[in-house]
Amino acid sequence: MTESRIPRGAAPGKWGDLSRRVASTLVLLGIGVMLAVAEGLWLRLAMAVISAITFWELAAMTGWKNPARHVTLFGRSRPIALAAIAGVSQALALTDFHPLAWLALLLPILLGLPGAATRDRATYAIFGTAILLVAYELVVFREAYGLNFVLWLMGVIIISDTFGYFFGRMIGGPKFWPSLSPKKTWSGSVAGWIGACLLGAGLWIWGQGDVALIWVSPIVCFAGQMGDIAESWLKRRAGVKDSSNLIPGHGGFMDRFDAVTGAVLATMVIGFLTSLPVVN
Repeated sequence: MTESRIPRGAAPGKWGDLSRRVASTLVLLGIGVMLAVAEGLWLRLAMAVISAITFWELAAMTGWKNPARHVTLFGRSRPIALAAIAGVSQALALTDFHPLAWLALLLPILLGLPGAATRDRATYAIFGTAILLVAYELVVFREAYGLNFVLWLMGVIIISDTFGYFFGRMIGGPKFWPSLSPKKTWSGSVAGWIGACLLGAGLWIWGQGDVALIWVSPIVCFAGQMGDIAESWLKRRAGVKDSSNLIPGHGGFMDRFDAVTGAVLATMVIGFLTSLPVVN
């Protein structure tokens, strides 16, 4: 498979990447539907598969033996081997929520470090850990807090992305982090925070959630935006436009899960520090 390189031509128009935003929204809705209909074994298998695919993309962007532009999906390569290990490790970790079960998630990290480019070993370890933890925690959230909790989480990300995109394009203004995300503006970022706050307030007013959702939702929204920024940094470091081309014309799985990663990690931290808000 050949990775998409950063284009050198003229930038697309103001709405040139609208199709990518639609694709991201559809993927997030698909996750919500999957979590709604999948339980038990099927849910765990789905998260193991997602872990494997995203790990394959990460390994391709951080490995010196098989640079991203030379990786083939069915060839013998380090990325594919690590993807298989990541998928199996995730499945093993999810078979039992024993306090030590998560140790299985360390296996693909430890095995992959020697083959990562020297400059990317810390990057590989950090992003790899995030990928595996997020897939694991989505199952925990689904089974411990229920479907509505996960749908709220996805709703925050979708609203943030939608508000941020349209208000950012319409209002414009200063860039949020131009060196990493040239199109992301402060107006769009703030619009995403406001949209998330409105979602939390709406759930509380309608008796569908705790009042804490009003302040937790914008924090989760911001974390999702940082997940997007972090993945943009990783792609620029690897010199690729997309994490892969598994989704024709729309990039790879990491491109669609970057905001989910940030949001889930933030929710985990909030859960450690305080009680997670109730979503009815």
